[in-house]
Amino acid sequence: MNLVIERLTDLPNIGKVLNEQLSKIDVTDAATLKKLGSQQTFLKLKSLKAPDRFYCIQMLYSLEGAIQGVSYTKLSSERKIELLNFFRKNN
Repeated sequence: MNLVIERLTDLPNIGKVLNEQLSKIDVTDAATLKKLGSQQTFLKLKSLKAPDRFYCIQMLYSLEGAIQGVSYTKLSSERKIELLNFFRKNN
């Protein structure tokens, strides 16, 4: 059985900078990101408290879009509202 590890940068919305940030919290492949989920991943990223990073709602949307395999602009309105409420509670 051949197990294929899907790289984060193969997912939509995950570019070089976000990929580097994710590696700092040991999220190095798509399966790990999907298991952790967008909200917990976002909280872990925020816990890095990197002074040069800005943790915005678009980052949370990007993580969710990557998990769903779509551009963050294609997330449903309902999911965006759920994520926005989460973001507001945790910011």
